[in-house]
Amino acid sequence: MKRWKCLLLALALALPLCACAPAGDQASPPPSEAPSQGAGPSNAERTVPPWSELDWSEHLELDYAQSFAVDFTGDGYAKIAIDQETYLLVPELDPVPEGTPEDVTVLRQPLENVYLQATSAMDCFRQLDVMDAVTLSGTDAPGWYIPEAKAAMESGNMVYAGKYSAPDYELIQSKHCGLAITSTMIYHNPEVKEQLERLGVPVLVERSSYESHPLGRMEWVKLYGVLFDREEEAQRYFDEQLARLEPVLEQEGTGKTVAFFAVNANGMVTVRKPGDYIAKAIDLAGGVYALKDLGGEENALSTMNIQMESFYDMARDADILIYNSAIESALDTLDQLVAKSAPLADFKAVQNGNVWCTGKSMFQESQSVGEMILDINKILTEGHEADGSLTYLYRLT
Repeated sequence: MKRWKCLLLALALALPLCACAPAGDQASPPPSEAPSQGAGPSNAERTVPPWSELDWSEHLELDYAQSFAVDFTGDGYAKIAIDQETYLLVPELDPVPEGTPEDVTVLRQPLENVYLQATSAMDCFRQLDVMDAVTLSGTDAPGWYIPEAKAAMESGNMVYAGKYSAPDYELIQSKHCGLAITSTMIYHNPEVKEQLERLGVPVLVERSSYESHPLGRMEWVKLYGVLFDREEEAQRYFDEQLARLEPVLEQEGTGKTVAFFAVNANGMVTVRKPGDYIAKAIDLAGGVYALKDLGGEENALSTMNIQMESFYDMARDADILIYNSAIESALDTLDQLVAKSAPLADFKAVQNGNVWCTGKSMFQESQSVGEMILDINKILTEGHEADGSLTYLYRLT
């Protein structure tokens, strides 16, 4: 009888322990074996419909951008379309919906330790105050013209992780990179994208440079607002920029012609195609793009090279010349410009001292489009008096 009482007591003590550890939990892998991205940790208590039944009836409102779209469910998921790529943004700890297609790239919030190869996207991080999410750079310190990015590199908050064609995979993996943001240059090295994905790093290919409308480029800040939970801040920033531009956009055009160009080492002139965002920015600022009738091969490139003779014919009488320092080195004087190609001395804008040059940071700062439009408008309406009051342009003397 005493033996039976001991057995019953042992059984009573064992039952609560069994109840605390279901069979399914006993088979769970240790945290170190959990996938780093994609499947990720999940909230087992949260149930969501399978992919085929998700209701994508809410949409991100876009006024100008055409290269991306975002749809939402009512419970925090976002589906992002960029060109032919589709991404699923999953809230932290929530499960990936059952049946999500294999070609859909899963991005799990919070997105941390970003490897940023697409330099133009940095300005969006800066404007939304989420630069601390970027700890890995595809550009080394001397290559950054955005002061905050250069400072982050110098302080060690952001480290160089190799350029787009040769990332430092070991470093990227050791930093537990949650997302790689690259330009379309990665398509020239598809093996890089494949290797990053094999390591569990999702790759988002940034295409803001393909927006033909200047304000479409600027509107990409809304995409980063979605990715980094800053939607309200992104909308507010975009609305503020539009408000600043409104007086200029409502003005009558000046009728003055503007050419935007650079001269390369071979004497060829690199110009913007008429459908490019720079040409449209000139129009929005109240000018007329001097090369609006330029023909040429239809492709995705925004620039083309032409002979100086052709540029001479189209831009000799242009009221304003803007030299693009992003392609060739920056200039300070008209003599330096004419030294690149003697025929430029005959140009009306050169003779009138109405030649301007871009600052190096302009093309890294994707949100600079609004300021650039304001700068060009000042040049068109104030002439030489605008010099010294501009953000991205300065006059050659």
